[in-house]
Amino acid sequence: MSGSTPPFLRKLFGLGTETPAGPPGDTDSVRRIARELLKLPPERARFLAAFAYVLGRVAHADLEISEAESRAMERIIERLGGVPEEQAVLVVEIAKSQNRLFGGTEGYLVTRELRQISAPDERERVLDCLFEVSAADEAISASEENLIWQVASELGLTRSEYTAIRARWSDKRAVLRGTTPDPLNE
Repeated sequence: MSGSTPPFLRKLFGLGTETPAGPPGDTDSVRRIARELLKLPPERARFLAAFAYVLGRVAHADLEISEAESRAMERIIERLGGVPEEQAVLVVEIAKSQNRLFGGTEGYLVTRELRQISAPDERERVLDCLFEVSAADEAISASEENLIWQVASELGLTRSEYTAIRARWSDKRAVLRGTTPDPLNE
């Protein structure tokens, strides 16, 4: 493993050497598979890791990640990440685990990294994917919507860009169903 791998990527894939034991459920098999993912071109691996982490960040907005949200994340990573299903499943599992362990402290840093390594059109696609994950269980909650707006801001998207993408998901927004107050339009 090259020393040029960014620390957040090493942490995301559980490849740090700081501690001998990883998070619960971390095994040599998972570490081996994660190293295989890092054989992707470094720019692609960085993007994929940051993208998956940000998806997990929003899925975990309500402090739990549903099975539907997990499956949506896997489909997105497979489709937009251009990786086989097995790798998409692994990337999502690692991202979910890292979000549970480090979400509050790493979220902004990883999102900032994603902004630096992506083009404006990619950031808009990321935002659309965040809504897709949030809508996987048929409702985008107010807490998910708040976090998506925060991520959009961190990615450098404008309010109008955010609003245009959010409009595509209006039928899934809990706030429009009258089940929660609208945190952004009060």
